[in-house]
Amino acid sequence: MGAGKTSVGRALAQQLNWQFEDLDDRIERREGRAIAQIFRESGEPEFRRAEHEALVEVLGELGGAVTRIVAVGGGAFVQPANASMLREAQVPTVFLDAAVEELWARCCKQASKAGAERPLQRSEEKFRQLYETRREGYSGASMRVQTGSRTVADIAAEIADKLGLRKITFRTEEGEVE
Repeated sequence: MGAGKTSVGRALAQQLNWQFEDLDDRIERREGRAIAQIFRESGEPEFRRAEHEALVEVLGELGGAVTRIVAVGGGAFVQPANASMLREAQVPTVFLDAAVEELWARCCKQASKAGAERPLQRSEEKFRQLYETRREGYSGASMRVQTGSRTVADIAAEIADKLGLRKITFRTEEGEVE
């Protein structure tokens, strides 16, 4: 939480003229309820089941022509079955990293703006413990990008550069279109 998955993902997709999707949005559409509601009414195991199914679906759609940036939650990435699927799909994965204090501050700021509270925001210590627990799993990503004190545009540009990704242009009768 707070790493910038959605912000950076959107910026990267815009730079490349690709589609962007947040896996949480797909889960909410598939389940017909908000993530918080799934956790509250059905618990984490049910959320993880829905998350896994959504990931299977999105990976199946990517096929050989990957022109979509997908923001996958940190919990999804560290689930062994999901991590294995991502490796087998041979799609690049990026660990957006920052100091846990900065991640905590970002989450608090986001929640304050939205007028909402995330469950892990109730305790900075629990937030820190979860981050430390998941960090080893995150290290399995194809690449790690430090996001601390950087702009979203700079982070997205670094990812595109490191992965050798370029903007898609389309040729029409009238000429090239981005």
